[in-house]
Amino acid sequence: MLDYVEPLFRPPSEARSLIFQITIGCSQNHCTFCGMYKGKRFCVKPLEEVLGEIDSIPLRFRPHVDRVFLADGDALVYPFDGLTRILDHLAATFPTLTRIGSYASPASLAGKSPEELSVLRQKKLRILYFGLESGDTVTLAAINKGFNADEMAVQVLKARGAGMKLSVTAILGLAGRERSLEHAGGTAAWVNRVNPEYFSLLTLFHRHNDAFIRTIHQCTRGELLLEAREIVAGLHPEKTILRSNHVSNFLNLAGSYPKDRERLIREVDAAIASAGRMPGYKDSTPEYSEEYY
Repeated sequence: MLDYVEPLFRPPSEARSLIFQITIGCSQNHCTFCGMYKGKRFCVKPLEEVLGEIDSIPLRFRPHVDRVFLADGDALVYPFDGLTRILDHLAATFPTLTRIGSYASPASLAGKSPEELSVLRQKKLRILYFGLESGDTVTLAAINKGFNADEMAVQVLKARGAGMKLSVTAILGLAGRERSLEHAGGTAAWVNRVNPEYFSLLTLFHRHNDAFIRTIHQCTRGELLLEAREIVAGLHPEKTILRSNHVSNFLNLAGSYPKDRERLIREVDAAIASAGRMPGYKDSTPEYSEEYY
């Protein structure tokens, strides 16, 4: 039986995955902008409990499980020996399993050696979801991320060297008006350096983070559109899929770099022009919020 400690989050691309919650909360629950796990105290779930939950999946369902996602916010922090046993047990239990995914923080990546990451990759931990938030070190310090942009690049490149796929997220509006373009330029430069397989944009929204939002001058829609343009125009990765389809976004983008770069720039320019024709729209701030727990 799966006994989730709510709330439970997973990336959109893991919608069809079976989720096992091997940690509770986030080991780095000090980022001031993030309210995902503020109501949870971080802990690592005992190994035998995790293995028991895997065993609880009825036999008739097991052949239909081809993807597994390991929660909560930083499951890669799980001790290496225990994590390898979990991965082995997943592979033995689900005969059609092709991929396991997990969120990863810079701290959890720093705690795993290149050799350990290679072993985890061989045991089907194939994709890591990494919250960059910003490639601007000043912005990262302001949100108490705990790592600067260069330090995070080193850790992510270590995972890439181990053969893992990376899905990276950044947040429009995170730096406020004060460093909007620096945030955008630094983020694009970081993605160009790392070349993740996937790069997604969210927009800053209210979710147990009002104290942080009060410390910045929140970007208007017009400023957010200009920030998005700075990012999409500044991106020159070797091969990266871009998405901005999170529910917080009011501008949806989808394309692959370098093939779709010029189209994506044109789409942002069209959105900027369209916003200019709607009285008051560019000067308003997005109102999306989540207060479900």
